[in-house]
Amino acid sequence: MKNIKVLVVGCGNMGASHATAYHHLEGFEIVGLVSRGDSKHKLNEKLGASYPTFEVYEDALAKSKPDAVCISTYPDTHEDYAIKAFQSGAHVFVEKPLADTVEGAQRVIDAANNAGKKLVIGYILRHHPSWIKFIEMGRTLGSPLVFRMNLNQQSRGYMWDVHRNLMKSLSPIVDCGVHYIDVMCQMTDAKPTQVSAIGARLTEDIPADNYNYGQLQIRFDDGSVGWYEAGWGPMISETAFFVKDVIGPKGSVSIVAQDAGSSGKSDSVEAHTQTESLRVHYADIDEKNEFVKEDEWINLDDEPNHQELCDREQAFFLKAIQEDMDLSKSMQDALNSLKIALACDESVKNGTFVSV
Repeated sequence: MKNIKVLVVGCGNMGASHATAYHHLEGFEIVGLVSRGDSKHKLNEKLGASYPTFEVYEDALAKSKPDAVCISTYPDTHEDYAIKAFQSGAHVFVEKPLADTVEGAQRVIDAANNAGKKLVIGYILRHHPSWIKFIEMGRTLGSPLVFRMNLNQQSRGYMWDVHRNLMKSLSPIVDCGVHYIDVMCQMTDAKPTQVSAIGARLTEDIPADNYNYGQLQIRFDDGSVGWYEAGWGPMISETAFFVKDVIGPKGSVSIVAQDAGSSGKSDSVEAHTQTESLRVHYADIDEKNEFVKEDEWINLDDEPNHQELCDREQAFFLKAIQEDMDLSKSMQDALNSLKIALACDESVKNGTFVSV
């Protein structure tokens, strides 16, 4: 098959990682790098390449005539950029969240379907063997389930610049929360019914209508409940910033990441996907209420780093195009997790419970 000509839009953290994947994977050919600053030139230097560079997305789209577009810009541009890509006849890989509104996300999905092109959303944890195993084990714990998750980031320097820019369009519990809401929804077949959330604006260095710390709670129709906590900024505590576990009638499964969860790693993109090991606890007890089974530790040999995960995402994107895969469920899942996250954001701002 001929190479897929791909235009990379956004050359920061994730865009650079995806471009690196395209640069090395057989089946892709980069036809342009787009960014408003000098990140595209730094990326060319990093790759030892001289790919065409563009300042304006629309110009790049018209001149490079790509088969696919990779969008790793800020969320408030996702809808517009994706729809324009579909209208030009290109497939789209877009970083999460799919858009900054539910209606916008639906318009992107409709555009993909109308164009007959593939839409892959960057839910990177769906490609991580340990997270796949975590979800698989969570589904064995019975019903209802209790989900406990957080990802607080004591961001500084460049990462605080990134987070402040992100908060011009979305809150932390939306931008990061869609990942972990998606994990919850994969672990249970129950439907979310109601959400509530709280948030606090801990700095004047962000828009007045946003907040840089939040916690959301979700109720499911089988009695399952879940919470997710996210905070960004130099004031955020690094105590218990990396919690990922699920509890059910039959026991619990926890991600134990000694390295990724250690001090100084909270704003590390590399560390966020690390699992290292799973601890499985069994609730079975004897007549004296003593446990009859010891906790089990699962250490998977396949523990990809962040770049390797991006490589896997893009290999999946290539396969979806080449094999004409049906992506309708993954698109609906992305829409669903965004809908729940934005309902939580509404709850923060209105101080109310929100039905979903």
